[in-house]
Amino acid sequence: MKPGIHPEYRPVVFRDRAADYAFLTRSTAISDKTVEWEDGNTYPVIDVEISSASHPFYTGTQRVLDTAGRVERFERRYGRGRSKQ
Repeated sequence: MKPGIHPEYRPVVFRDRAADYAFLTRSTAISDKTVEWEDGNTYPVIDVEISSASHPFYTGTQRVLDTAGRVERFERRYGRGRSKQ
């Protein structure tokens, strides 16, 4: 890699406020906020809206929609191929 053209790759804490969950990983993301981590070191922190701790797919609260029934109900209600009068 060429020196001086890539952003700094360093440890960063990502914090999910909705689930009260945080994890330490490496990233090039920049933040002015910092937090003291469990190991006693201070790291930049990035607040995220959704993580694996709060996303419905990962938490098992995902809803399955019946799309076939919705289409049939729409066709019954508004008719199939109705012409404008």
